[in-house]
Amino acid sequence: MDSIIYIGIDVHKDSYSYCSYLKDKDTFFAEHKSEADSKNAVKYIKSVIKTAGSQEPVLVGYEAGPTGYKLCRDLQKAGFACVVMAPSTIYKPHGVRVKTDRRDARLLAQTLAYKTFKQVVIPSEKIEAMKEFTRARCSKKRQLKKAKQELLSFLLRMGMIYPERGSYWTQRHFEWLKTVQFKDDYLQLAFEEYFAEVNELMAKVARLDTQIRQMAENSDIKEDVEKLICFTGIDYLTAVSIAVEVGDFSRFSNAKSFSNYIGLCPGEDSSGLRIRRTAITKAGNSRLRQLLVESAKSIKYGRLCSAKSKRLIQRQEGQSPLVIQYADMAIARIRHKMMSMERKGLHYNVITTAAARELSCFIWGMMTGNISRASV
Repeated sequence: MDSIIYIGIDVHKDSYSYCSYLKDKDTFFAEHKSEADSKNAVKYIKSVIKTAGSQEPVLVGYEAGPTGYKLCRDLQKAGFACVVMAPSTIYKPHGVRVKTDRRDARLLAQTLAYKTFKQVVIPSEKIEAMKEFTRARCSKKRQLKKAKQELLSFLLRMGMIYPERGSYWTQRHFEWLKTVQFKDDYLQLAFEEYFAEVNELMAKVARLDTQIRQMAENSDIKEDVEKLICFTGIDYLTAVSIAVEVGDFSRFSNAKSFSNYIGLCPGEDSSGLRIRRTAITKAGNSRLRQLLVESAKSIKYGRLCSAKSKRLIQRQEGQSPLVIQYADMAIARIRHKMMSMERKGLHYNVITTAAARELSCFIWGMMTGNISRASV
């Protein structure tokens, strides 16, 4: 007999909706709503246990979302078992036209009881902090890209064209920008604002880059980062981002499951005797997928040069010959595959995605020591 009390919490920014469920009796009870505070959640759970009249085991669960993992950590610190459920794995009944927080809490409680979900792996607080820090750098990098585009667009509208087209944001380009002058005061002010924003964001990105290096050097991910930078296309900052986004590589049983987590595996739409493969699922960690796709592009651009670059040689210094040999073999295989796909006339995006998937498999092999099993 299942005597566990299953508690589903529909979590929002401003409120928590609770529902308790007894699987053996198929009964919902103690439905309640409170302000979004983990103290209120602890108080509710204690009242449910008191109402039950015995020390029945309790399992609490809520859907992963923008509120993060703080509630889960607080409940675990209070002594209650709590899980975070992956939204894409929770069963949603078809044909239901009424959606309320109360119904969602009931669904979550039942989902917990019947185990029809996949649990989200919660990173340690330190790894999560490092992840947020690297994402802050990524956000500033996107802002910098946008600021540069806005400045170039403004100059184009005003007829100010840099003579050496195609070589923007070099030292010579910046020297040219410093000489730009407009007769109209407002146009000059607009230009100075655009240019100042670019310079400010560049300084912020540079400062964050330095801090991320210092952070990685003094953390548990240092060894992982040093292995990852042995791959062509993965620089120090990319390696740090990959390490903190994944956390524990050993939680993936094989390379394919790691690729699935990133969303790089193809989908399928088959019926009867018809088997049809679709585009990649794009399910899972989109940030990690973006990093590997960008790395795959770097591998493609550098494929014509058989010799290693000086930067790659420097990154590989101090690593074991086995790790270096494995990384070099992986890149050689990926480049061969990309060229083969090009000869077949496949689209650039298809080739890059396939290369990113192959790279993810080799990364899994490197980080788990399963080198012979890395290829799928």
